[in-house]
Amino acid sequence: MKTIMAAVGALALMTASALAQDYTIGLSNGWVGSEWRTQMIDEAKAAAEAWKERGVNIELVIQSSDVDVQGQIGAVRNMMNQGVDAIIINPNSPTAFDPVFAQAAGAGILVVATDAEVSSSDAIYVGIDQTDWARKSAQWLADTLKGKGSIVTINGVAGNPANEMRVAGYREVFSKYPDIKVLNEANANWDQAQGQQTMQNLLATYPDIDGVWVQDGMAAGAWRAIDAAGKTDTIAATGEIRKDFMDLWSSKHLNSGASVNPPGVMASALNVAVLKLQGKEFKDGIFAGKYGNAIYIPIPFVDNDNLADNLKAAEGKPGYWSITDTVSIDDAEKNYFK
Repeated sequence: MKTIMAAVGALALMTASALAQDYTIGLSNGWVGSEWRTQMIDEAKAAAEAWKERGVNIELVIQSSDVDVQGQIGAVRNMMNQGVDAIIINPNSPTAFDPVFAQAAGAGILVVATDAEVSSSDAIYVGIDQTDWARKSAQWLADTLKGKGSIVTINGVAGNPANEMRVAGYREVFSKYPDIKVLNEANANWDQAQGQQTMQNLLATYPDIDGVWVQDGMAAGAWRAIDAAGKTDTIAATGEIRKDFMDLWSSKHLNSGASVNPPGVMASALNVAVLKLQGKEFKDGIFAGKYGNAIYIPIPFVDNDNLADNLKAAEGKPGYWSITDTVSIDDAEKNYFK
């Protein structure tokens, strides 16, 4: 009997040991020019903590700083040298990381991009379809203008992969409406102050515009310029998903709509990465996108019909907090894995 009990005890110990998992995961964020990115990292940290309840211990190696592409490649190499099991990256280029991602794959390191897609066949992408993000808000603007009018656009960082996909998305929609004239396409680097100044300049040049397609990070600034010009009743413009902007949106009854790029994208990517590290296999046909390596997650949308509900969800949050969503562990396992 003692022998049997000892064997049972040993088996239980081995089972507990097998279930206790430890992973080291690198988080690479090559641009910190917005509080959205700070929230993105914080939500990824929270996702790592949530795994502890399932017996999975995750150590995070975080690089979050303003660097160029080569600087971010250097950060990825440093993570590889530290022996991480996976790297989750919000990349500054869609193509420049191909060689280093191939090296990571050769070393058995899982690479997951988020927020901006990458071309490497040695990486996967988990995040929203940035092109569709732009399509949704551009379609809202086209519908609001009843298919005709003069508009301007304010874009983010020229050359950034997410920005370029968004530009492609709104151009696709507006090309279907011959009576919508895009008078100017400006850049304001996802900065509120630059967004405000750019909008002021555009209003001075085009005082009779009907609509503005502006990306998040700049829309609040653009709307300040619209308000200062006394044109909130005559201009429709896309908006922000931040609490402070939604408060303004509600109080001034703005004619606005906003696609949601949730800061929780990195947390969603982390949940997918851990499930993959555990040996689970992706479902057949799960990947999409121009590079064939993307798992697209849902894109919420805020407009006047659900603004009040979203403000309720933001109660008690600081002004910079953005409407967010994360693909949970259970949903990721159910929807993306066999």
